[in-house]
Amino acid sequence: MRVLPISLGRSFNGLWFGTGTANLGDGMVLFALPLLALASGASPGGVAAVTTALTLAWPVFGLHAGWIVDRVDRRLLLGGVNLVRASVLAGLTAGHLAGALSLPTILVAAVLLGVAETLADTALTSTVPMLVEPAGRNRANARLEATINVTNQLAGPPLAGLLAGLTLALATGTGAALYLLAVAGLAMMTLRRAPVGTRPTGSGEVIAGFRFLWRQPVVRTLTLFTAAMNVVWAVPTALMVVHAVSPGPLGLTAAQYGLLMTAMAVGGLLASMVVEPLRRRFGVATLLIADAVGTVLLVAPVALNADAWPVSMGMVIAGAGSSVWRILVATLRQNLTPPELLGRVYAASRVLSWGVIPAGAALAGIGAEVWDVRTVFAVATGLAVVTLAAFVPFALRTDLSADVQPAADRRA
Repeated sequence: MRVLPISLGRSFNGLWFGTGTANLGDGMVLFALPLLALASGASPGGVAAVTTALTLAWPVFGLHAGWIVDRVDRRLLLGGVNLVRASVLAGLTAGHLAGALSLPTILVAAVLLGVAETLADTALTSTVPMLVEPAGRNRANARLEATINVTNQLAGPPLAGLLAGLTLALATGTGAALYLLAVAGLAMMTLRRAPVGTRPTGSGEVIAGFRFLWRQPVVRTLTLFTAAMNVVWAVPTALMVVHAVSPGPLGLTAAQYGLLMTAMAVGGLLASMVVEPLRRRFGVATLLIADAVGTVLLVAPVALNADAWPVSMGMVIAGAGSSVWRILVATLRQNLTPPELLGRVYAASRVLSWGVIPAGAALAGIGAEVWDVRTVFAVATGLAVVTLAAFVPFALRTDLSADVQPAADRRA
């Protein structure tokens, strides 16, 4: 027996609505939590610790998130996670209004929200195959990716900034309300449960996702290439603002830099809207190679001391390629993985591919202190070129289009 996918319809629309509202809340949280830390009297190091607490959940908790997702009803899990997020934000709002917030309290909240994100993201990608037939999964993943780009990156931070300009409590309270609204959307979903015999029954099953990932050559190789490119991405994540904003070489104002980041997100949004016709026209391999080229363009203009225009174009192209990569790789992973393992395989791939980002950012910061920012970008460019050179032959010799047949169908 296996989970039988159904066509795009009411259930997927519920997932889509819940994803959009929850990610709008996510975008507001990422903006508002550091401001709460500042309002509570935290030092710059304390504010940075809040961001660290939000991002450490994947390498620390990610594997357990996959095991939990494969063990429980995913609709109930998504609803419960959003209820927890709403409760955490409601508590922060009350604490701020009462003048009782402290940095340790905010750090605990950040950890809880980070853990909630690992569960929500894993459950999201693992639920799509339970709702959508294989032929529609690229379209479903592209719709979710576009929605996440709009809500999390484009709408969330500006909305949080607008509300925070009135009062921080309004920003955090609105975030709590959005998470509650997501629960209402998720209630529209109807899922078939995985057969009981296929569910993980012990803690040893936590690493089952790693075992499958490592034995599945396409999923393993794509995960490793994603990790290599994320090491490159960690450099501009940590240092682009230093290079771009005055007194950096590009001399941008903070507002201009904000517009640049918005343009990068718009590139990702537009790419997610056209990925399916591009896939039919050029094929999966060509599009994935184009994204690897985009990763080179993300860092090479800074290494070459280019002016603002090439740097900006490189960032927009890289943002577009990143969306295409996430959509296509998500579909391949969904179709190549047995449904009862998908949560753990996704979590294992995310631990590997995202776990390198904090370390890469830390190394970039050390390199900038020892040498300078351009030297670090030059090293990142070298790594991006080597990754591209290694990826091209893999993509050209692997029939990625043939690998979209669902794993459950091949076992039948």
